[in-house]
Amino acid sequence: MTRTGYLPRKLLFALVTLGIVITFNFVLFRVLPGDPVKMLFRNPRLTQEAQERIRVQFGLDKPMFLDTEALLNGDLGAAFDSQFTAYLRNLAQGNLGVSFANRQDVGELLRERVWRTVLLVFSGELLAIFLGMAVGLLAAWKRGTRIDAAALILGLLAWALPTFFLGIILLLLARGVLPAGGMVTPGYAQPGTLAYWLDVAKHLILPATTLAIVNASGYMLIMRSSTVEILAEDYILTAKAKGLSNLRILRDHALKNAMLPMVTLIALTLGYTVGGAIQVETVFSWPGIGRLVYDSVAKQDYPVLQGAFLLLAVSVILANLLADILYSALDPRVRLG
Repeated sequence: MTRTGYLPRKLLFALVTLGIVITFNFVLFRVLPGDPVKMLFRNPRLTQEAQERIRVQFGLDKPMFLDTEALLNGDLGAAFDSQFTAYLRNLAQGNLGVSFANRQDVGELLRERVWRTVLLVFSGELLAIFLGMAVGLLAAWKRGTRIDAAALILGLLAWALPTFFLGIILLLLARGVLPAGGMVTPGYAQPGTLAYWLDVAKHLILPATTLAIVNASGYMLIMRSSTVEILAEDYILTAKAKGLSNLRILRDHALKNAMLPMVTLIALTLGYTVGGAIQVETVFSWPGIGRLVYDSVAKQDYPVLQGAFLLLAVSVILANLLADILYSALDPRVRLG
């Protein structure tokens, strides 16, 4: 398959996946037990008429997909006037709805928080990539030694630890030394000043380190495995016979060839980390998308949950698409296969 045929096929798969995600995203939060109106208004004196008015206001009085009674009567307009069609219509207009809980526009809520999640994820990813690649190269070069064994044991242990549990451990270890939660110290500095950003950086250390440890373990294991295979190639033996230094062999020969699976893993992990940041943001009270999702689940705030999960799903789909494009650019055998 040529490059001109490979990319459209991947784009088509991404669009189909997005359509499935949108449908699943709509259904998922409406099959949850409980009544969102009763969850929001815990007033025993709230009359049935008032509850019905609230349902009409938010469109919860309409059928989910299809009004079968109207369809049998031949009224197609009323038959397809459902929550799902309203959801698709609003989505096509860029309207993610209004929050049940605080009556704010969902798009505005997400825009306020998305940069905080991006800051957390990219900080953790950069640290994870550096640590994972460095330790993976070292473990492969020292294969069979105590350094290699220690790297494997610690990597597997970090990979197996639940993210929230690792975060709690770091909280206990850094108690009294680093901020335990939040993004800034209230009233410490004016937003935009140097003191403000230094305070943000201080609060970022623990959550970013938690993400970095979990992701670095995966990078380390893949990097080690890939480098071990490459170090067994004949051209590495030739480089050693030429008298090249170990650093130059690793940098100029092993690293470049070992980066092929790493590029794919980094792109995929970046997408999944945006969704996985929910646990980290909850543990450290980081005011990002993950914390918003956690709070909205308890309130059954459907529009916020739909908007947030759609944003997270799109980030994963785009990351997969980016991985496919990068992989095909680095290895022509992928698109020709």
